[in-house]
Amino acid sequence: MSTIDVLDASGAKSGTVDLPGDVFGAKVNVPLIHQVVVAQLAARRQGTHKAKTRGEVSGGGKKPYRQKGTGRARQGSTRAPQFTGGGVVHGPVPRDYSQRTPKKMKAAALRGALSDRASGGRIHVVSSLVTSETPKTRAALEALRKVTQARSVLVVVDEGDELTWLSLRNAPEVHLLDSGQLNTYDVLCYDDVVFTQEAYDQVVARLSQSGKEDA
Repeated sequence: MSTIDVLDASGAKSGTVDLPGDVFGAKVNVPLIHQVVVAQLAARRQGTHKAKTRGEVSGGGKKPYRQKGTGRARQGSTRAPQFTGGGVVHGPVPRDYSQRTPKKMKAAALRGALSDRASGGRIHVVSSLVTSETPKTRAALEALRKVTQARSVLVVVDEGDELTWLSLRNAPEVHLLDSGQLNTYDVLCYDDVVFTQEAYDQVVARLSQSGKEDA
């Protein structure tokens, strides 16, 4: 079990936290992480795509020309697929893209992603990013830059931390999540992961519990 420093809004050390081996020292199972990320992205797809068949395209009720004597192939409607403005053959139809992913697989993939970030020194914990009583985006970004200089940062906060949320929600280089929304895809998408102290404790407690259940 290793430890990392907890920093305050000024970038000074205010304490330390342990990085439990079962959460931040887990084996990085790349195929498992890939499967979970693919399932997560598939679940985001709306699946509302739809193309009209020849029976759904308006018009085409009249036979375009007589059956015989023209020398051309017989046609019954101008809305057949071979005509411009006709229906689509085997086109997309509404469907559900979601895949069933067991909770244990999701938790194991998340532990692997966090372990990968921790091995590279890309996990940070702060006591707070906002010291004022009102939201301050500039101050929060200045405090964040004292913690990490990464180009893109995932900030994980406690669900009730409205002050930090309002301060950073419009910063383009920051992606905000509450501790219950933390997922494998977002951990891998951003260069560094910054936890507030409360969010860190909640994530560690949840993932440690799921790890015990897996064992």
